[in-house]
Amino acid sequence: MPKGYIIGHITVNDPEAYKEYIEKDTPILLRLGAVPIVRGGQATLMEGEAYNRHVVFEFPSYADALAAYNDPDYQEVAKIRHRSANSTIIVVEGT
Repeated sequence: MPKGYIIGHITVNDPEAYKEYIEKDTPILLRLGAVPIVRGGQATLMEGEAYNRHVVFEFPSYADALAAYNDPDYQEVAKIRHRSANSTIIVVEGT
């Protein structure tokens, strides 16, 4: 079965509030089966436009990734991200 991924591209506007988001979202995503693959770190824009921060969480399946994103606990915490950053979040099926 192909794995699922939540991929986020983020530019943080309020670092203090965003720290709260990370502190609260991590336990939820781990409880829902996430394996952090990329969480910040160095990145080089090669083409197009980019945000400043990139994250990738791997899940056992695409359905698990969708369920994690839509989880009510995660959606409540995501409100902090909405207030503190600009972001694009994608749920994708792996190969």
